[in-house]
Amino acid sequence: MQGKLLLIILDGVPWRNWRRLYGNLEGWVQSGEARVWKMRSVLPSTSASCYASIHTGVTPQVHGIRSNEVRNRIDLPDIFSQVAAAGGKSGAVTHSYWSEFFNRYPFDMVRDIEYDEPEGPIHHGRFHTMTGYGHDNQMTPSDVDLFATLSNLCFRFNINYGILHTCTLDSMGHRFGHDCVQMDKACFMMDAMLAAFLPGWVQAGYEVIVTADHGQTDRGHHGGHEDLQQDFALYYFGEGKGPAPDTLLDQLQLAPTVLKRLGAEIPETMKAKPFLA
Repeated sequence: MQGKLLLIILDGVPWRNWRRLYGNLEGWVQSGEARVWKMRSVLPSTSASCYASIHTGVTPQVHGIRSNEVRNRIDLPDIFSQVAAAGGKSGAVTHSYWSEFFNRYPFDMVRDIEYDEPEGPIHHGRFHTMTGYGHDNQMTPSDVDLFATLSNLCFRFNINYGILHTCTLDSMGHRFGHDCVQMDKACFMMDAMLAAFLPGWVQAGYEVIVTADHGQTDRGHHGGHEDLQQDFALYYFGEGKGPAPDTLLDQLQLAPTVLKRLGAEIPETMKAKPFLA
């Protein structure tokens, strides 16, 4: 496999906050180094449901993950399994739900917190659980640590596909809402941390997609059918040819698009059309 791509998922950021608070990402759009589109999540716009749809390219009504509380190993083709079948190597720096959905369930903290498994489907996994999460204590890792860990997997193992997922902004949104001083500063800080690593990934030959799993309201809610809850930005760094800037992308297009850019087979279960040629 010759293609190389990193998918960066910043959990729970609505379209409005992307476009007004991420100065580095927007600066790269203005300079022509990146492109941006609006993407709409599946329903329910719940975290676990969106994670599963991002990687399988099917709706929650098909893959069966309809809430955060009901989880299992998903018996469908996904990005990890298709990369492994094509002879590529993958890495994940994510919440433990991703390991449960695409490697094995239930998550065993000792066995699964970190693994390197030559057969895959996730070849190099580095996970966090956020155990104890609540209103007063987010239990989230520092995002700069997560970005550094993904870079470690890239340069140590030369992975073809890597995903990073962080819940920092989603957790802050649930606590403060998305129209407040705290969220302005949090998005500004995330943009700055990401900007310290993104140019290095591009220089190493990776295409990079930066996006969310869903949006979030000013009251800190998501899960339902509303623009603020479902719509978010997708930034793309790479040579692929995309649609017009005002095109509304469907979250189900993400998995087949990633596989197309990597040169892996798109399974029949993924019906949505790739948005990058």
